[in-house]
Amino acid sequence: MIHPWNRALFQQLSADRERMPHALLLHGPAGVGKRDLGLALAQWFVCEAPGEAGACGACDACNWFEQGNHPDYRYLEPKEEETDDSGKVTKKASKEIKVEQVREITEFLSLSAHRGGWRVALIHPAEYMNAAAANALLKTLEEPPPRVLLILVSHQAGRLLPTVRSRCRKVAVGLPEPMSALTWMRQAGVTQPDALLAEAGGAPLTAIAYADVERSERRDVFLDLLAKPAQLDVCAVAEAYRLQLADAWGWLMRWVHDALSQRLAGASRYFPARGEAIAGMARQADLAGLLALERELTAAGRWLRHPLNPALLLESWLIRYVAAAAGGRHNKS
Repeated sequence: MIHPWNRALFQQLSADRERMPHALLLHGPAGVGKRDLGLALAQWFVCEAPGEAGACGACDACNWFEQGNHPDYRYLEPKEEETDDSGKVTKKASKEIKVEQVREITEFLSLSAHRGGWRVALIHPAEYMNAAAANALLKTLEEPPPRVLLILVSHQAGRLLPTVRSRCRKVAVGLPEPMSALTWMRQAGVTQPDALLAEAGGAPLTAIAYADVERSERRDVFLDLLAKPAQLDVCAVAEAYRLQLADAWGWLMRWVHDALSQRLAGASRYFPARGEAIAGMARQADLAGLLALERELTAAGRWLRHPLNPALLLESWLIRYVAAAAGGRHNKS
């Protein structure tokens, strides 16, 4: 699927198949359709009747691609968790792409194409490759076989090895124009798209993922609590939201960002409907404390998937938030 705001970029990249570089790095914020753009390019390359709008969707190659078994295409991502017949988890989901997985891709790309065309591989998200995996990819990037296309999709291209980035054609996939994103969301049947798109920082696919009634209710309760830091029971809130740590982290990080934005520029980016409440809190807050908390929350996003004690972690953030919101006068112990 090529999203409306990425159609022009797709047509630009697919203008001349024979002059396509051997490696593309599609990079930009999460939720803007980079992976879907990469998949559309991959299918277009193996399609037997490609057109300006993309793959034909009807040939044998397209049917194999959509079923996930095209012989000249591979897709690589961190391994999902495995379960037995009873549903018990026997192997947890991986937090990284490992060297063995990348070696399978490089061996695949070194072979001749079954259909006499191109061999294509897509790695998503590319920044999940560990150091050994990234190094294993370098030989293919430095000495690519003929008629090979490697597509790397990355939300955080800065985490990739410089030697990997430098050997790819870097293609920035940015945020769409708000009206384009809102039109697409309304056509998808999303209610209150404006608020969701703002919370998602302008990323429409992320906004779509946020369009869940229960999640919205949890968010509103959490933000109501943040709006009254002097009354915030950090232990109770941390326990209540320990199973939704990622959501709570995101709400707190956006709230703190908006507080800093209100303090420094008089505007809210993520929660504009709550701008007055945020501004009131921000006026008396300790600026240095908010800045330090924002840095900590930003860094935490890299390892948030598997915390040892989510309730304790969230409690520590809320304690620092309450202290900063009180102008640094709150007891931080």
